[in-house]
Amino acid sequence: MISPIAIRLERGTDLKQAIQKLVHDRKVTAGTVASCVGCLSQLQVRLAGAQQSLTLEEPLEIVSLMGTLTPAHQHIHISVSKQNGEVIGGHLLNGSIIDTTAELVIHSYTDLQFDRAFDPATGYTELTVSSIETQIPPESDLTSNLMR
Repeated sequence: MISPIAIRLERGTDLKQAIQKLVHDRKVTAGTVASCVGCLSQLQVRLAGAQQSLTLEEPLEIVSLMGTLTPAHQHIHISVSKQNGEVIGGHLLNGSIIDTTAELVIHSYTDLQFDRAFDPATGYTELTVSSIETQIPPESDLTSNLMR
């Protein structure tokens, strides 16, 4: 089952830390970023294949934000556009600061558990998905409980 979470984040908020806090506070066991519309005054990302991060301090529009959210780790990619329309993107890091606002929608999947496990083939921790089983009593137990 999908349970949407919508929030407006305000100026000066660290986007990555706000998502981490939301996942923790709402006890999200498996989630995805569904949408985020807003702007940043500072961006901190790790580019593809890079070891160091890139920091931009200028007005930036959030063009895309997507990711998988686990209780222990939020794997989020962001694309932003500069004033001249140039788009840059990468792995969202702490230090990405909201300028005027960010309207964030997260989908929480209440019947799933997302986790991360080391994959020797990639050398990284990769997403694992499992079902959260709901305990339903056998039909005979239901019938006997209803008849009491």
